[in-house]
Amino acid sequence: MGFLNKLKGRWKLKSKMEVLVILLVFALTGTTIVFLKKPVIHLFTNGENPSWVFTTLYYILILPVYNVILLFYGFLFRKFSFFWEFEKKMFKRFSKDKN
Repeated sequence: MGFLNKLKGRWKLKSKMEVLVILLVFALTGTTIVFLKKPVIHLFTNGENPSWVFTTLYYILILPVYNVILLFYGFLFRKFSFFWEFEKKMFKRFSKDKN
């Protein structure tokens, strides 16, 4: 259980159960994205092999969709504030000036 304690400290949570809920939300979000991929591709390509342009756009646009779904599951599991802060930190890292 050292792993859970490490995450508990890093994420500043009060219990291991909170850590498990956070991990569950990440797992559900990833699983949802995987389940949505095939119908989305079929919808836009009519069952044909997607072009490299579509594939590139899909991977660029999946990040905001993933984040919305993450916040949705966070809300359902009463951890919205944790995931909102998580998202803000992530986007701050993306936008950080590298110079």
